[in-house]
Amino acid sequence: MKYFHLIWASLFRRKTRTILTLVSIVAAFLLFGLLDAVRDSFAQAGHSAAGVQRLQTGSRLSFIQTLPQALGAQIETVPGVKAVAYANWFGGAYQDPHKQVFTFAVSPNYLDMYPEIEISPEQHKAFDETPTGAVAGEVIAKRYGWKIGDKIPLQSQIFPNKEGSKNWSFDLVGILRAKDRKSGGFFDGLFLLHWRNFDETTPYNRGTVGWYVTRVADVNQADRVAKAIDALSANSDHETKTQTEQAATASWMKQLVDIGLLVGSIMGAVFFTLLLLTGNTMMQAVRERTSEIAVLRTIGFSSVSVLGMVLAESVLLLLLGGLVGLGLVSVLAPVITEASGRVVNLPSVGASSWILGLGLMLAIGLLVGALPAWRAMRLNVVAALAAG
Repeated sequence: MKYFHLIWASLFRRKTRTILTLVSIVAAFLLFGLLDAVRDSFAQAGHSAAGVQRLQTGSRLSFIQTLPQALGAQIETVPGVKAVAYANWFGGAYQDPHKQVFTFAVSPNYLDMYPEIEISPEQHKAFDETPTGAVAGEVIAKRYGWKIGDKIPLQSQIFPNKEGSKNWSFDLVGILRAKDRKSGGFFDGLFLLHWRNFDETTPYNRGTVGWYVTRVADVNQADRVAKAIDALSANSDHETKTQTEQAATASWMKQLVDIGLLVGSIMGAVFFTLLLLTGNTMMQAVRERTSEIAVLRTIGFSSVSVLGMVLAESVLLLLLGGLVGLGLVSVLAPVITEASGRVVNLPSVGASSWILGLGLMLAIGLLVGALPAWRAMRLNVVAALAAG
């Protein structure tokens, strides 16, 4: 640390260049932190204490393939099954096709399968007794100014009604709330309607369901129950795949987008560009100080000391920018979560992200500083002084 003042002075010898480089590093690690938070958010989807008791059964072929409603009664007979519910994807949009709403047509007991969801007994009863009734998450209701008693027009992106129109209308009779305010973003954005009304109104469903939700009596028997459920439709035209809720959610999301591959590809491109940028900055900085480095060598600094100072300068550059970038993620993640109504639930930067980030800072700093540091160490002092 005795040479820190020299390292700091060398780093900010060209203030404009250093600041612009720092801004680029901050942006790179800000993006790294946000994308890593998105990856963690996707990885945690469907993971909850209550969720370990639930299994999801869908078509083995594709999540858009429906299953016969009669299969539900067979699933109920499997030993270890406590309750069975079912749902269909509706594909709803409000006012504009781009304003997508997570809309499901659900069985009468669907809400009972999710103790994480709060709804008043009166509103639950109203939902049960109103064929055209619907319940909406608290956040989405607030976003669009919905209140109980409103007629909510939704446009289905998939299913027409009896008249052949994709414009549907529902009576809002209840508001859902997630018990866990930190991780309940998905539930707060739901819009649920009656499966029977959906099935009887559209000519395209014809008594089929999108997926089954099964609650098991003993979580330790979940694997056995899942295999028994899948055995019911083995070698049929509607073979199933039963998974834990977390695995099913991850599989469903992966069919839409491979978030791990996407994040990895983006970050690979960002850090490759960062390597080139910071490497060029360090090469220029050391080249401009050739005569100064020669003077240091003349007054007694060893070649190893010069090597260490250049490497330390490079690492310090990365640490300054990287720590600011990850620090900004800690500030912005909660803001983004609240701005999205907790639908996009970004976790704060955890220990693993900090460790990985610090590892990247050190690795990139050493890598981009290696060549200029080696050249500084091998500098011909006489030639450098003569040129200076």
